[in-house]
Amino acid sequence: MITIKNHKQLEMFDPWAHLSPKRRQMLEQGWPGLFQKEILGELPVEKLMPFFCSNNGRPSKELSAVLGVLVLQQTMDLTDEEAVQSLAFDIRWHYAMNITEESDFAKYMCPKTLWHMRSIVAENHLESELFKTATGKLIKRFEVDTDKQRLDSVHIRSNMKRLGRIAIFVTGINKFIKNLKRQYKSLFESLDPDLVERYMPEKALQCFGAIRPSESRKTLKTVSQDLLNLVQEFKDNADVTGMHSYKLLDRILDEHCNLTASEEGARIDIKPPKEISSDSLQNPSDPDATYSGHKGQGYQVQIMETYSDAEEEKKEKDLRLITHVKVEQAHESDAHALIPAIKDTRERDVGPKEVLVDAAYGGDDNVQKTEKESVEVVAPAMGGAHKNDKLHLSDFELSDKGTITACPMGHAPIETKKKKRFVAAFDFIHCKGCPNEAVCPAKRGKKRYYVRYGAKEMRLAKRRTYEKTEAFLDRYRWRAGVEATMSEFDRRTGVKQLRVRGLKAVRYSATLKALGLNILRAAAAWAKEKAGKDASNQSKRGLILLFLIVKELFGSFFQKVILIFTGPRQIMVI
Repeated sequence: MITIKNHKQLEMFDPWAHLSPKRRQMLEQGWPGLFQKEILGELPVEKLMPFFCSNNGRPSKELSAVLGVLVLQQTMDLTDEEAVQSLAFDIRWHYAMNITEESDFAKYMCPKTLWHMRSIVAENHLESELFKTATGKLIKRFEVDTDKQRLDSVHIRSNMKRLGRIAIFVTGINKFIKNLKRQYKSLFESLDPDLVERYMPEKALQCFGAIRPSESRKTLKTVSQDLLNLVQEFKDNADVTGMHSYKLLDRILDEHCNLTASEEGARIDIKPPKEISSDSLQNPSDPDATYSGHKGQGYQVQIMETYSDAEEEKKEKDLRLITHVKVEQAHESDAHALIPAIKDTRERDVGPKEVLVDAAYGGDDNVQKTEKESVEVVAPAMGGAHKNDKLHLSDFELSDKGTITACPMGHAPIETKKKKRFVAAFDFIHCKGCPNEAVCPAKRGKKRYYVRYGAKEMRLAKRRTYEKTEAFLDRYRWRAGVEATMSEFDRRTGVKQLRVRGLKAVRYSATLKALGLNILRAAAAWAKEKAGKDASNQSKRGLILLFLIVKELFGSFFQKVILIFTGPRQIMVI
């Protein structure tokens, strides 16, 4: 049965009146007060309701508290056991989730229940709903300006070991043999005993890890042949080919080996390392993890956050919140992340008008697409550095229409045309013998020197010219702030080294950790706001007290004075 508490309903009696004033103030001004007052009532509990019966079975845990536990576990980077302990005994968690009763039903959740609830959320991608709902509430509550945002990615790792090629082969074979023994014991007994002895024991895996570099090529040839024999032995068995571990063997064989037919059967050759794709299997324990040439094995998270470039803006109003989070495999390019990020935020009415990104996001295609959406992308153009000291189109003076008005030496073209491409013609007198002739893009023709370029080259040239100005440098310097966010993201939530494996679990953890960072940042603004109100109230109470003291001490004196000058009928009562 479904159990839901309406946290927006007011209490007749204050359930937290037993707390001392100082402890109550600490809870009110900290993240527990923010969570209870602003987030708890907005959690999308209706998304969990379809997974429970409304009129049959045991009562479920209170669903708002369940979602609260899932969010706080990732925010505080806790294990399941630590989360259960915090729910049972931590008064901050009780206050945040408004748990006012002392029963086990309210304050205890067994690890299995926690695991089950987490599985429901991760399998159905509900962590995205949690992030969007809670973040949207925080943006409205604190009136965060979302017109200016910045986007970047951070590399993260799941709970997997880094394996070399030999270890990938051996671990895949070991995993298949164990699963075969568990599911089809008769087929397992038909395997070559030497093969089983070589790969199944745990000590065997350690032995493969102690191979000398000089023997690695020979060992790789042996294990690849063993893997091929297993794949071919069971390729006609539909039950075995449907096993997850068999599919991994087939994937390893396809990604790392080349097969050629011969009279003696299939011949196997190991692919050179350069031919291995970046989306190849990195560890059989986490088939979704891929490889980044810059950062290694794992995943990456795209993060877009708000920012303010007002130097004198008050700190309490400069609240930066993450508006978009997306987990991707490590091999995916940043160039494909900008448009989905803008689309996602615009669907929730928190989209930017200006985005700061690095060169990987700021390709010409992305800039053109975002301009149609009235979004300005501030980013350096790719390949801006001059190679071999050659001049580029950006060294020429360009008009607003994209035509060349002067060369680097200051000479204007004789003629400019635009058909499919731009053409600028320069006089022989100016170009022949010019000191820049060898490195200039102007090419000699029959009558003149010509510079030919397309619309894309013209746009890139304008961008590179703008990059050299103080105005661009002043705007773009704010992009560096996103690096501090990535550091804080890891330092406060532990996102770079997760306890889970697989894309679904990694996406769940990283998304809720991003929400947790938003909550912790908003809590700082919440504390300043509450502290300011308390100081104002304290000042008002002081003035009232002073007035009462003055009235008590001097009230009768003022009445006598007024009586002397105005008469008994005009006494002013103070």
